[in-house]
Amino acid sequence: MKITVIGCGRWGSFIAYYLDTIGHEVMLYGREGSQNLAAFRQTRSNGMLTLGDGITVTSDLASALRSEVIVISIDSQGLRALCRQLASLGLENRCILLCMKGLEIGTGCRLSEVVAQTVSPTNKIAVWIGPGHVQEFLAGIPNCMVIDSADRPTKYMLVKELSSRLIRFYYGSDLIGNEIGAAAKNVIGIAAGMLDGLSLGTLKGALMSRGTREISRLIKTMGGNELSAYGLCHLGDYEATVFSEYSHNRKFGECFVRNQPYTKLAEGYFTVKAILSLAEAHNTELPICEAVYKVLYENAPTSEALQSLFTRSLKLEF
Repeated sequence: MKITVIGCGRWGSFIAYYLDTIGHEVMLYGREGSQNLAAFRQTRSNGMLTLGDGITVTSDLASALRSEVIVISIDSQGLRALCRQLASLGLENRCILLCMKGLEIGTGCRLSEVVAQTVSPTNKIAVWIGPGHVQEFLAGIPNCMVIDSADRPTKYMLVKELSSRLIRFYYGSDLIGNEIGAAAKNVIGIAAGMLDGLSLGTLKGALMSRGTREISRLIKTMGGNELSAYGLCHLGDYEATVFSEYSHNRKFGECFVRNQPYTKLAEGYFTVKAILSLAEAHNTELPICEAVYKVLYENAPTSEALQSLFTRSLKLEF
C-alpha cells in the first residue's frame, strides 16, 4: 500500500519508519526549511532513527498526496490550515489517518471534525491513538494502540494493514470518546509533571483515578461512551504520559513549576483551554483540568491550585 506521512517530527518520522518496516511504500513529507527535513535529506537520520532507503523524503505536497492513505502527524493547532491546503490541491477519495492528539482552540472541535469540515466528503477519516513512545518502539518494546473511524470498512482495513508484532491495534468503537480521551490525557500528564515538580509524585495514583473519572463524565455528556476513558485512549495511555521520562507533557508540567525552560511541544497546554470550553458548553465539572488551566493561564500558584482539589466538598467516590 502507498502511504504518505505528513509531518517529519519525532512521531511522524517514526510512523514512516514503522510503515516501511512492515512492507508499505512510504513517502515522508516535511515543509521546506524544516530542520528535520534537512537532516533526513542530508543523513537520512534525525538522531533517533535512520530512514530506510525505500522511504521517499519530499517537500512537494502535491506529489505527496498521490498515496492511498494520508497520515497526518503535526501540531493540532495547525491542522485546519494544513487541511485547507490539502483541499486546494483537490484531495479526494483518500483515507486520512490522524496520528495526533488534541482539540482545536476557539472551536473546541475534535481533530476528525476539523478534517471533515475542510476537505472533501469523499475522503474517509480515521484516528490512530494510544500509548507508546518512539524510544521504546525503537528498542523493540511492543505496545497496544487503537484505530477508530466512523467508517467501519476503513477502520478494519487500517487495522489489518498496519498491525504487526510491535504494535497490536484494537478496533475503536467510539470516535467521540477516543478523541476526547486521547486529547485529555495530555492535560493529566501536565498535572502529573506539576506533582513531580512539587515532589508530590505519590499523588499520581489519585490523579489517574480522578482524572479518568472526570474525563469519562465529559465523554458521556458529549454523546460518547464513558467507558472509553478507561480504555487505551486515556487510562491505558497514562503510564506513557504520567510517569515516562519521554513524555513531553509530563516534563513540561515539571519544568513549569520549577521555572525551568522547556521548548518542546506539549499539546496539553493548548488542549486544556479547548477542553474547558467544551466542559462549559456541556455543563460538566472538570476540577483537575480547571486547576491546570488556572496555573498555566491565570498565574495561579501551583501548590494552591492543586491543594484546592483536596479541599473540595466531601462526596462519594462514584
